[in-house]
Amino acid sequence: MALWLTGGAILVLLALSGFFSGSETALTASSRAKLRARADRGDAGAQRALEVTEDSESLIGSILLGNNVVNILSASLATALFTRLLGSSGVAAATLVMTVLVLIFAEVLPKTYAILAPEDMASRVARPVSVVTRIMSPVVTVVRLIVRAILAIFGIRADGSGHVFSVQEEIAGALAIGHSSGTVQKEERDLLMGALDLGERSVEEIMLHRSEIEMIDAGVSADEVLELVLKSSHTRLPVYRGERENVIGVIHAKDLLRGVRRTMQEYGPQALRDFDLLSVAMPPYFVPDTTALDEQMREFLRRRTHFALVVDEYGSLRGLITLEDILEEIVGEITDEHDTDAGQSLAPNAQGDYSIDGAMTIRDLNRALDWSLPDDEANTVAGLVIHMAQSIPTPGQVFSFEGYRFEIVSRRENRITRLKIRPLGDLPPPADTGGAS
Repeated sequence: MALWLTGGAILVLLALSGFFSGSETALTASSRAKLRARADRGDAGAQRALEVTEDSESLIGSILLGNNVVNILSASLATALFTRLLGSSGVAAATLVMTVLVLIFAEVLPKTYAILAPEDMASRVARPVSVVTRIMSPVVTVVRLIVRAILAIFGIRADGSGHVFSVQEEIAGALAIGHSSGTVQKEERDLLMGALDLGERSVEEIMLHRSEIEMIDAGVSADEVLELVLKSSHTRLPVYRGERENVIGVIHAKDLLRGVRRTMQEYGPQALRDFDLLSVAMPPYFVPDTTALDEQMREFLRRRTHFALVVDEYGSLRGLITLEDILEEIVGEITDEHDTDAGQSLAPNAQGDYSIDGAMTIRDLNRALDWSLPDDEANTVAGLVIHMAQSIPTPGQVFSFEGYRFEIVSRRENRITRLKIRPLGDLPPPADTGGAS
């Protein structure tokens, strides 16, 4: 009878070990988003699983404690049983048999099942695991204090609060894995990553530089203003007085047309000579260049405006940003029938070179060609070359860095206007380097 009871106890302990192993895998591998969706549909087990996994350190500590206790106890009972049956050779037999049983039935089998359906198993085991966690919490607390004290001796501070990865990092990692496996298309990955990155990027990175802003001088005649507005592909144009830094308003094409029409109806066409441009201009809206893109988008929506002028910490004009610029960071380039620049064609020539506008942002180039050029020190491709070369290159110079070959095609004053770029792995670089490598 004692032999049968010992054998039955070993089987029960093996089952408990399998329960702890499977529970650990299910609760750590399950998606919190899927569990939340189940909980919202009324699944009490999923709700309990979410609550249990809130304190991951206590959860893992309790499961490991329970798993080690049952494994050690089952091994001890097996050693006693086989020693009684086989004598001195029972220790070796018990080690061999328990290794096989624990490996198959207490580790591989339950963990494999948990990986196949983590959310289902997590919902089922959450309640008993929460009971075990409460029971073992005093012991786990003591163990945690001992572990932290030992780590502190070596200068390591352990903080169990919060998750190791942020939600953004988890989503980004899942998208990267999905794209590499082929389940997520590049366009879908870029769209979702663009939305996730808005909080990490500032308006300075995507604004239109002040040298490229189309502006209207407040002192010109109404005819000249109409001519400028009609020639422009934009509906909103800043108005300045004296110097371009002194922006005093923003004119909307529709407001201008309404004002001109009203003036002509009331005073006749000759009155246009005295038309006051500022009477139909909106007050300028200025934003700091360090504003995060997600915050700026919310501000645009709150103010019901799509246009802002960007200034630095000294109040100097840096550029302008629109709501469309922010949306393009998510969905890609947005063009309409009035856009004169329909976007650059990124097709390689026979040598594998891509002809790139120097003002193109590094982020847009990376997204379009799935490259990995660094954008920490510069926003545009021309800015990256100048930063790496530590000079303003001349046409014909060639540089090799970050695994890419850059050839300067054209330059206007101090601005690089055109480049040729190709990855160094595609074709061997030419013998003429003409610059730094």
